[in-house]
Amino acid sequence: MTDNYQERNKKLARKVFEDVQTEGNVALIDELVTRDYVGHTPLGDIHGPEGAREFNAMLHEAFPNLKIEVEGQIAEGDRVVTLWTCRGTHQGEFQGIPPTGKKITMPGITIFRFGNGKMIEGWNNPDLFSVLRQLEAIPASERSA
Repeated sequence: MTDNYQERNKKLARKVFEDVQTEGNVALIDELVTRDYVGHTPLGDIHGPEGAREFNAMLHEAFPNLKIEVEGQIAEGDRVVTLWTCRGTHQGEFQGIPPTGKKITMPGITIFRFGNGKMIEGWNNPDLFSVLRQLEAIPASERSA
């Protein structure tokens, strides 16, 4: 695989975070995701462009001001690893948790596999535990003295 191929894939992955998820440009999903795309997340699998649109809508309903900053990327073969940080304010239901108005910061890592200029598969590993603690859905652990 050439460096140009890997650089192109890094730009496509960045578009997902910056243009689709942060800016809300869901029209790009059809350009970025294959019909048989499968995205593996702790919240369930995402299937195809329609699943990607539904997932994005769920995130924006819970965190309307969602912003994702790409911290770094590595490309190897047909895969791109992206380290990112998501920030937003909890203004809609998220995983059964009613809106709290709390600001969250969530780091994560996503790996996308590409073919023919589109995402074929993805593995999304967000730090949901820290978000649940920030929303006070899980109590902060106490240290014993």
